[in-house]
Amino acid sequence: MLEVSNLNAGYGSIPVLYGISLKINAGESVGILGHNGMGKTTLLRTLIGALRATSGKVQFNDKDVTRAAPHQRAKFGMAYVPQGREIFPALSAIDNLRMGLVKTGEKKLDTIEALLEDFPRLKPLLNRAGGSLSGGEQQLLALARALAGKPSLLLLDEPTEGIQPSIIEEIAETLASLRSRMNLTIVLVEQNLEFIAAVSQRVLVIKRGQLGDEIPKEHLNDFEIMSQYTGVHG
Repeated sequence: MLEVSNLNAGYGSIPVLYGISLKINAGESVGILGHNGMGKTTLLRTLIGALRATSGKVQFNDKDVTRAAPHQRAKFGMAYVPQGREIFPALSAIDNLRMGLVKTGEKKLDTIEALLEDFPRLKPLLNRAGGSLSGGEQQLLALARALAGKPSLLLLDEPTEGIQPSIIEEIAETLASLRSRMNLTIVLVEQNLEFIAAVSQRVLVIKRGQLGDEIPKEHLNDFEIMSQYTGVHG
């Protein structure tokens, strides 16, 4: 589904990504770990088109999308939930979800009603302003809004940041269920080792803008090994 070849990107004259190459199959969930500042968010922003690649290629479902704008990639089936969620705080939760339908042009709420079965915690919150929800509720809302556009690839940046453990578990279970049921492909940037182990089938490390070797999943439970890889802890 997604093939990245020798991708380079950065900010102005400051390079961040160096020769990133990656292949991800449809329905696969891939986690990416690494220190802050190593290029994790830059990689996701380059994949969705928010940041222009300086060289290399991004192919999505056999289409070369390297120069495609974010809205074009969204139409092709990509969705991105950024760090910090970026919901519309003044809009109600239901109106935030309606914004997710813009890509499909759907006028009815059938897709939203179906999604709410996977996000039951949102049901009593639909008429509340997005900004009044807790951090965990906002993350659930951001995920549901992204999925309302019926993407085949979901890019997630630090979805557990600042969220209570009960909702972290809920998000992990929901993502695993959606991936299995909908053949949803997921690329996940995360620091929470338990979460990334629960959601991901493969885990990679990024260091200084370059992807390293795949980490055996059993190593995710060994904090001493993981601190050597990434410096993060569970």
